[in-house]
Amino acid sequence: MKAASEFVKNLNDVFALFGAVEARRMFGGYGIYHDGLMFALVADDVLYLKVDDSTSGEFVELGLQQFEYEKNGKVMRMSYYAAPEEIFDDLEQAREWAEKAYGAASRARKPK
Repeated sequence: MKAASEFVKNLNDVFALFGAVEARRMFGGYGIYHDGLMFALVADDVLYLKVDDSTSGEFVELGLQQFEYEKNGKVMRMSYYAAPEEIFDDLEQAREWAEKAYGAASRARKPK
């Protein structure tokens, strides 16, 4: 199995104020988990955070890209957006954005 990239290994430092995170291999990338809940993913050393209707607007306003991939010739979009670059230099910003993503993941898990 391929070892985690330095980018992925660094995420515990990035999210130090949020809490410990765990990276699990999946489909050529990584799912990023906190307390057993996937709130982010990494593909090609790009961090994407979970969004929902209450948080996606903030990502769109910043011009951040939605995670997408191709399947059977169709573009599939997932409810994850690229993380703002400032979270890699500002631990407080990283905590705030991680909490938003974790909240979206928590709400998605609950039955409607």
